[in-house]
Amino acid sequence: MTRQVHEVMTGNPVTVEKLTSLAEAARVMRDAGIGDVLVVDEGRLRGILTDRDLVIRAVAENRDPADTTVQAICSTELFTIKPDDHVEQAIDLMRRHALRRLPVQTEDGELVGVVTLGDLEVERDPGSTLAAISAAEPDT
Repeated sequence: MTRQVHEVMTGNPVTVEKLTSLAEAARVMRDAGIGDVLVVDEGRLRGILTDRDLVIRAVAENRDPADTTVQAICSTELFTIKPDDHVEQAIDLMRRHALRRLPVQTEDGELVGVVTLGDLEVERDPGSTLAAISAAEPDT
């Protein structure tokens, strides 16, 4: 039987409001041991901010992390998937658009998780190196 997205996703996604400073968003990611946060405006998904975005779009551009908001640099061209969609649909969407992370939303727009490459690798091959790395706790 084909598995559904909610069976492999990472639940309880971490979010920040669009006017959150980059410095605060970086602290949120550090404290949660994650490489991305979903950007919301009054609870609605508006973007995704990754650790790579912080480096490429902020640090490399000499932006002040205390004065720059996440909405200024986050990715806003978003693709999402529903929790009851098949995992194969997530894989196809991620492959077609070169995505590493895919927010999971219900029909009414509630954010319920994120599917990552690591989640999919753990599902596909629990013994793989990527699965082992993805399952490990960060050493911070």
